[in-house]
Amino acid sequence: MENVIKDLLSFLSDSASRFHASLEIQKRLDKAGFSCIQEDKPFKLHKGGKYYIRRMDTAIIAFVLGRKPLAKVGFNLAASHIDYPSLKLKTHCIRTDKSVTRCGVEVYGDPIINTWLDRDLRIAGKVMVKTPKGFQSEFIKLSKPIAIIPNAAIHLNREINEGFEYNNQKHLQAIIGVNDKGGNPLLEHIAKELKIKPEAIGETDIYLNDAIPAMLTGLTDELVTAQGLDNLAMTHAILSALITVDNPETTAVGVFFDHEEISSQTPQGAFSSLLTEILERICLTQSQIREDFYLAIRHSFLISADMAHAYHPSYDDKYDPDYSPYLNKGPVIKLNANYRYASSAESSQRFWSLCETAKVPCQKFLIRSDMIGGTTIGPIVAAQLGMHTVDIGNPIWAMHSIRETGGTLDHQYLIAVLKYYFV
Repeated sequence: MENVIKDLLSFLSDSASRFHASLEIQKRLDKAGFSCIQEDKPFKLHKGGKYYIRRMDTAIIAFVLGRKPLAKVGFNLAASHIDYPSLKLKTHCIRTDKSVTRCGVEVYGDPIINTWLDRDLRIAGKVMVKTPKGFQSEFIKLSKPIAIIPNAAIHLNREINEGFEYNNQKHLQAIIGVNDKGGNPLLEHIAKELKIKPEAIGETDIYLNDAIPAMLTGLTDELVTAQGLDNLAMTHAILSALITVDNPETTAVGVFFDHEEISSQTPQGAFSSLLTEILERICLTQSQIREDFYLAIRHSFLISADMAHAYHPSYDDKYDPDYSPYLNKGPVIKLNANYRYASSAESSQRFWSLCETAKVPCQKFLIRSDMIGGTTIGPIVAAQLGMHTVDIGNPIWAMHSIRETGGTLDHQYLIAVLKYYFV
């Protein structure tokens, strides 16, 4: 499994934005023999075929058609999301004041703000480029850092270690240079990278990201640290299992949504028509009777894979002592009485049994009863499609930090379970 961890590090480092995460998924699917099909064309599918669709440059659904009729056995689905908290550049908001050139940002999602300061930051994302045939998407990912968001010295801000609150508009401006050049040096730099003229650049969707690549740490390389473990690690686990599937009994589906960090209410998000449409269209290639689609959904099962909170010994008062998962002790079933996670007794038991069969340890997580936790795409999809769903994930530290930490064994464990699930 060493190669799997190496590929995880590569995937994390190369996924400098959700656009690039999507491109990395596509690259691996293409290499594994999956065929890209278009949403705006009729589906022509063959038994045992491997296919994927990509919506709006980000969300991807990939599937391998099974041997048995969908109306009788349904789908085996596993879903994640490819976005993660970050800072989006206001690329037309460049100011040079007293020789300091800076760019405003918008906060995407809910990051731990102070982890973004005093770090070397690169940029990555999408720009619209004018061509003779109109505007088209171009993806940009700089290899070198070009920005930093510096703190004030402690001598000038004595409250910095006493719970100082950053103002997103004022304190998070990214410094991209010290000069009196004027103009928009950021767009000029992007244009140079793309080998086009600055005036050819239209609208942009550009983000800051950590310049340090994903890496292994710990005395025996038992830990992985990176930006975007939540939720690119789960994405990589699902993808790694799916591309090994060949001629399964039940149709295997990997779902990679976008925009989970901002509530999923977009055309690429879990609240969209995307998954329902694709599953129904797959069913229609086997049967023209719509009833068979509903039968297929009733027989289907979804594993919603997002990260979980690992026990942190420095903050032990933040955990329920009976439901505190540990790093490298196996994937975690996430439970919540108010269904912020979709796990039920039935779905949890099915996943626990999968782990036992795959000879993989399994853990459980419950938030303290006096705290409110996060949520996932699981309850959204479960409610929309009415299928049994379990929310699971691997434990990590510092969720939503620019640098999260997880266990390498956990990643291997989950891939083993998903391989067994998809076969």
